[in-house]
Amino acid sequence: MNFRTVLFASAAMSLASTPGMSRDLSEHEQMARDIYETVISFRTAKGHEQVPAMVDYLTGELKAAGFSDQDIEVTDYDSDGEHTQGLMVYYRSDSDAAKKPIVLLGHMDVVDALPEDWERSPFTLTEEDGYFFGRGTTDNKYGITNLVATFIRLKKEGWTPSRDLIIAFSGDEETGMISTRAQAEFVAENIDPEFVLNSDAGGGALAPDGSPLYYGVQGAEKTYATFELTVTNPGGHSSRPRDDNAIYELADALRKIEAYKFPVQASELTLAYFGAAGQVTPGEVGEAMIAFAENPKDKKAIKILRSQPETVGTTGTTCVATMLRGGHAENALPQSATATVNCRIFPGVGAAATEQKLKEIVDNDNIQFELKTDVTESPESKVRPDVLAAVTSALAARGIDVPIIPYMASGGTDGMHYRTKGYDTVAISGAWGKASDQFAHGLNERLAVDQFYAGLNHWYIVLKELAGDGVE
Repeated sequence: MNFRTVLFASAAMSLASTPGMSRDLSEHEQMARDIYETVISFRTAKGHEQVPAMVDYLTGELKAAGFSDQDIEVTDYDSDGEHTQGLMVYYRSDSDAAKKPIVLLGHMDVVDALPEDWERSPFTLTEEDGYFFGRGTTDNKYGITNLVATFIRLKKEGWTPSRDLIIAFSGDEETGMISTRAQAEFVAENIDPEFVLNSDAGGGALAPDGSPLYYGVQGAEKTYATFELTVTNPGGHSSRPRDDNAIYELADALRKIEAYKFPVQASELTLAYFGAAGQVTPGEVGEAMIAFAENPKDKKAIKILRSQPETVGTTGTTCVATMLRGGHAENALPQSATATVNCRIFPGVGAAATEQKLKEIVDNDNIQFELKTDVTESPESKVRPDVLAAVTSALAARGIDVPIIPYMASGGTDGMHYRTKGYDTVAISGAWGKASDQFAHGLNERLAVDQFYAGLNHWYIVLKELAGDGVE
């Protein structure tokens, strides 16, 4: 991506507002908040099979707004031995529409949250200290809420798009992606959209004081691969320790992985991202971004960027231990120990090469490696001028003057499966947040209340720009 195409919105205005400020809600804001509160309440994590209940709720809201049974398609899937569903919603154009459809992505499932670990109930929307707390408040139930509420708003207004708009919500993006793959296959065979927009990434970056820095458009993502490393031996009685303890042997391997740093890598997209983002990122991180963009071998810049959770993934492949299990009794030596190691692989490297490097790092033939994921390596997507123009309009409506910067995501989304089908797929969430407020997949996930409401016009404007005559 050539950043000569970076755009600027027209009016400058801080996004900061007073935390906890009371406000009178419009009809649309109240509807969106009600949807948000309800979808957060569904524990749509692996092991709870709550996705179908959430689908029932969403289809009821959509039908009440005027979408017919023919506009709504619910599909059932078995993912990792559990029942889940996908939801597709058609907002149909006139029959003589000249433009190809746009598909809109989101995922209804979440990473599980243990209530005993949270300060507040993770499956109850809690408004406190200027934030909405709850599992999925950002990943990805804000995207689900915003797209559904926008479809309902447009339908109630009697608006007819100039091209078909199709929501495709998956039910297991955080685990097996069975519904995602099936939906992508269906879309390719039956819909063949012009392009795909994703609600599960992208969005605005705020400075610590709440002022806007830039708006990110996700145009690529790293390859997701999970490995299990297992050590086995005969075990024995705990009163008779032996030198080849499976847990210790595995721990030694994990320490080696922890200490290893994969080679620094860069692409045209990541260098352009760092060069543009560095201009508006304060402090030494911004300086490091600029220095890295100018010279990806700059050791000082690399050290700073690799010390930050927000930037380390953009500098190369990362692999990290995420789960452990081992032993079978407290008074017995472990007969096996297994660790889960999750890798986010820089485009072009591949899972096979990454697995081989991990084997070299641990240097222990007793450790068995097993790839646990169906690996998808997706190409970079072009960020279309019409999409950039629509995002610019949405930002201008909020009075924001910031650069729009395409980037490569370190995490994985449904978008990868549409990219592999040949569709340009970019993520343009309506959410904004500070780096210090990024708790997706972690404890006390949150979204600022003012950002929740300020983003509710985002998809409304974008869809009217791309499938109509704009906002009057």
